[in-house]
Amino acid sequence: MLMVSRLLRVLDALLPAGMRGSCSEELGRGRLLVAALGVLLLCDVLFFLTFVPQARSPGPLILVGTVCAVGYAAAFGLLHWSGSSRPAALLMCGMLTCGYAVSTLNSRVAPTSAHPFCMLIPLLSVYLLGPRPGFFFTLVTCLHVGVLLPLLFGASAWARNYSTAFCLMGAWALTCLLITARNHANQALERALRSLREHERKLTSLLENTEDIVCSVDARGRLIAANPALGEMYRELLGSEPQPGEILFPETTPPSVLRRWVACSSQVLAGKRVRFEASPSRLKRPRVLDISLNPVFDLSGSVVGMTIFGRDITERKEAETKLGEMHRSLLDVSRQAGMAEIATGVLHNVGNALNSVNVSVNLLAERLHRSRVHPGLTRATHLLGEHSADLGTFLTEDPRGRQLPEYLRTLTGQMSRERSELLDEVHTLLKSLDHIKSVVSMQQEHARFSGVVERLDVTGLLDDALRLQAVSLERGGIGVRREYTEGFLVRVDRHKLLQILLNLLSNARHSLVESGRPDKVLTIRVQRISDERLRIAVADNGVGIAPEDAPRLFTQGFTTKKDGHGFGLHISALAAAEMDAFLSCASEGRGQGATFTIELPVSGEESRV
Repeated sequence: MLMVSRLLRVLDALLPAGMRGSCSEELGRGRLLVAALGVLLLCDVLFFLTFVPQARSPGPLILVGTVCAVGYAAAFGLLHWSGSSRPAALLMCGMLTCGYAVSTLNSRVAPTSAHPFCMLIPLLSVYLLGPRPGFFFTLVTCLHVGVLLPLLFGASAWARNYSTAFCLMGAWALTCLLITARNHANQALERALRSLREHERKLTSLLENTEDIVCSVDARGRLIAANPALGEMYRELLGSEPQPGEILFPETTPPSVLRRWVACSSQVLAGKRVRFEASPSRLKRPRVLDISLNPVFDLSGSVVGMTIFGRDITERKEAETKLGEMHRSLLDVSRQAGMAEIATGVLHNVGNALNSVNVSVNLLAERLHRSRVHPGLTRATHLLGEHSADLGTFLTEDPRGRQLPEYLRTLTGQMSRERSELLDEVHTLLKSLDHIKSVVSMQQEHARFSGVVERLDVTGLLDDALRLQAVSLERGGIGVRREYTEGFLVRVDRHKLLQILLNLLSNARHSLVESGRPDKVLTIRVQRISDERLRIAVADNGVGIAPEDAPRLFTQGFTTKKDGHGFGLHISALAAAEMDAFLSCASEGRGQGATFTIELPVSGEESRV
């Protein structure tokens, strides 16, 4: 190999300067041309020493040898003058072919003069000039060897000459195949190199244009390649440029960085992938870097180096910090909004109950104001006081005294009736106050209240709700129709279900009053739709609900009432969900009334308690 390298250096020194930097194919032809010219000059010397002394007339041979030597020297000069191998190769192949033909014509051994020297003609001509020019020179040589020599010197050596001509054509063919295969290989190699260079260009462009740090080092920590981002950080950190082939982090590196690098690189060389965050203090501006070290394996699976990727995540860290602060702010706002929603729910539910309380209190005040028991009893007591000395005579002889016992009996009956009516109103008032108390209790400390679950008759609870709304329904001229197929005992939170029913009854009453129709009817249905489900329906023939409003009925803040707030149905839906129930609404449109239904999981509630 050393000898070949030295020979190539000698051949390159003999080539023109422009050809030394040309493509590998042209450089190879130039080297072969120079070597062939040298060999041919040497053969020309041997020709003078061997063929000329044996020739019958040496004069022409001396002339031919001299012309060939001059031609070979001219070809070498032409190579340097033109800077291309083709003109010199044409001259050399022409001189070689003509010189061979002339020398054989004057040889004493002409019939057997198909010298192996002629094999150089197809080999050199095909390689240096190509298959077609090479075929021309080979064909001329074959005609000379296989036709001209036998005609001039007889057919005594025709078999050898014909075989030589055949070998010349075979050598041309094999050389053509060899050159074609070499050209195909060179083209494939060129395509591969072009593709490799294109990919390398794209990769280089990608690495140079990325803001991330990218570099690779060998197993000893020496830098192989790096992009400009690493150079920028390296200058800030160490005050110098990273140089390929040098240790990436030398002894002058800050101790903290060097210790981290040694610990991480040892893990990577053991075949592990390492990723960490770092904030070097020597950087001009504080930055947080996400650094990843990955091992590079060879075909045998051994670690031969590592790749280093670093990304500036300072903005992401700042965004995460701001996001955390925003999240905490949102939690505070959400907590305040939840408190406001709870307060709104409490006020709404208490307001519904207070309506019944107000009606009951007004009714009590009106009945007490219209009561005639107190004035009549006062007059009777006054008469008895005036005649306390002659009470017996007054009761038996005085016309007013004789009427007094009957009056007292009548007054007692009146008082009993009024007392019964007032007790009923007080009982209704106590129920409303009890409901207010439960609503407040459920929302204490802004926590979800898990109310007392009790076994109750759903129809009985419906009747209680209707009694709380009875006066309002009666004043609105609303008829109530009860359609209870049977009584159902379920375990539910009484006040949550009562809260939903009161909301539904209040909405139905407003709808019926707003409709203004004379036949206002409110229908309550209770039915078992399956072994596990119970349905309560509150239907009215009031103003109904528009189709575009139906999807938003249970949304907080949405209402179709002029003085509504949009909290009742939203709170009712939440309360139903807490009981594993489902609240829904159906309406055929404006003026067609509406039906609200509550589906309760009867057996589920029973099995849960």
